[in-house]
Amino acid sequence: MAKKNNNTSGGIVYSTSSDFKNDEDEDNSVALPNDQQPLKIILDKKHRGGKVVTIIYGFQMADDEVENLAKQLKTFCGSGGSAKDNEIIIQGDHRDKVLQWLIKKNYKKTKKV
Repeated sequence: MAKKNNNTSGGIVYSTSSDFKNDEDEDNSVALPNDQQPLKIILDKKHRGGKVVTIIYGFQMADDEVENLAKQLKTFCGSGGSAKDNEIIIQGDHRDKVLQWLIKKNYKKTKKV
């Protein structure tokens, strides 16, 4: 049986060039201002044992900024949650609270779906 090739670096294993840059090292994400971020708020209960969560997605900012925003939202809603893959997940149905909070924080393009 053949071995799987786990090399995900695009075929480059080693380079002796001093000006070589790996594509994965660069951060191409451009953070938009708050009033230009197209955020969407949805309610989801799939694969969660019937429990509902509020998901906010569409963030175009650094991961640490999303995590900081998630912490503030969780505190405001008085609920648990997490932030991963530029999404914020808040336990429970807090769509209206989250929408009000985001608009107050100048996220103008926010929609509740």
